[in-house]
Amino acid sequence: MKRFQLWLTVSLLTKFETGSGVSLKQSSRAPQMNNHQNISSLLDNLLRGYDNSVRPDFGGPPAVVEVDIMVRSMGPISEVDMTYSMDCYFRQSWVDRRLAFPGDTNDTLALSISMLARIWKPDTYFYNGKQSYLHTITTPNKFVRLYQDGRVLYSSRLTIKAGCPMNLEDFPMDIQRCPLKFGSFGYTAQDVLYRWNAARQVAIAEDMKLSQFDLIATPAANHTDTIVNSDTKSAEYSMLLVSFHLQRHMGNFLIQVYGPCVLLVVLSWVSFWLNREATADRVSLGITTVLTMTFLGLEARTDLPKVPYPTALDFFVFLSFSFIFATIIQFAVVHYFTKYGSGECYFSSDFSSDSSSDEEDWIESRENAPKEVSHSPVCKSSNYGSSNGGDPHFIEVIPLSACSIPVASMRRTSQPWSNLSCINRSQDDKNYHASPNKSTGSQKSPCQSQKHRKKKKKRTPRFNSVSKIDRASRVVFPVLFVTINLFYWYSYLSRTKRIVNLNVS
Repeated sequence: MKRFQLWLTVSLLTKFETGSGVSLKQSSRAPQMNNHQNISSLLDNLLRGYDNSVRPDFGGPPAVVEVDIMVRSMGPISEVDMTYSMDCYFRQSWVDRRLAFPGDTNDTLALSISMLARIWKPDTYFYNGKQSYLHTITTPNKFVRLYQDGRVLYSSRLTIKAGCPMNLEDFPMDIQRCPLKFGSFGYTAQDVLYRWNAARQVAIAEDMKLSQFDLIATPAANHTDTIVNSDTKSAEYSMLLVSFHLQRHMGNFLIQVYGPCVLLVVLSWVSFWLNREATADRVSLGITTVLTMTFLGLEARTDLPKVPYPTALDFFVFLSFSFIFATIIQFAVVHYFTKYGSGECYFSSDFSSDSSSDEEDWIESRENAPKEVSHSPVCKSSNYGSSNGGDPHFIEVIPLSACSIPVASMRRTSQPWSNLSCINRSQDDKNYHASPNKSTGSQKSPCQSQKHRKKKKKRTPRFNSVSKIDRASRVVFPVLFVTINLFYWYSYLSRTKRIVNLNVS
């Protein structure tokens, strides 16, 4: 009996607990089902009789569309195509009172993107856009919010590629202004007006960085365009305009163009310190720098469009090329005045009291040489010191073709060419050669009258002779290049207001 009573009590308790659990689950699901039913019925009531082809307040004041943009990234920016790209969140907001619903003012309905096909939305297009698209991975990146007063917020993630007309006269110290212009494609200003959101117009992500530019400003403004339609009737369209002010980085161009150009110009000045008789060395150095400068100038314009005007970089390349070319022209002038007998001092004579054995051997060989005066170099003491401004320490050298040098005697005596010395001859020397048979013992050689005087004189040639033009060029070329560079950099930096921006920052 007791066992039966215990079993009955346990069974009753089990049934009671099971019944209460079912009732609790049903009570918790009831509000959720009621909310779903309420929202569905609310949307059905809002869209009942709704025509999405008619704008809000049709027949009344124009619908106002507020727009704001959140820029996530920018680039690439192409100078060849004159375009730029950017990734942004494009948000549009408008009021459609047909979608207002009763409730708290803070109530917001997050709707599915399928609702966009059932409600009216502005036909916004980008006036200077070239290739824009909506991100669709993993789903179309857009959403819709519906507020209690009928305001609709429509946001989408877009990648916009738009045209940017660039003025490259100050390249690479330029500041470009790339506009983004958008508005309604079909509605005139009487139907739809575009306005920037007062709270936020154009926002830039804090972590956004550009490789070639710095974004220094984003001014935005409302704009109204008057467009002539195909029926020759003009209509005003409301549009919004934002300009992205981009300041180009100069570091890449300083490393790849400006630095090598300056080094090439300085390298061409090395020829001023080379021996002016080293024709092959100076010409090869000049030609090498010219060819390198030509290649560097062509490479600098690879990423630029073929504009009809010169850029700042073109001016600098042309300036460097001109200095290198002027170096070659300078050597041509120096080489012209380096000819024998041109008037410049080619050798210097240093006379010392100590006699040289080489000089004595040279004099003895001159005494033992054949007495045919017409076949020996002629020295004229009357012209010594007079043809060179009266300076007895300098001797002017004339071409060896002006002296008759006996080759056979040179082979017999085996005297080096450096021991031969020719001094300018006067008209008397020519007369002397014209009558060689009349020479007496005292007229063996015009040099014998000076033998004792020149016996203790030593002739020292200076092989690394320096031209006066080279000495002047060592100073004129660097000073002129630095002066032009200072004027170049100051004019372009102040023109592009980079100096002002640097002082402000």
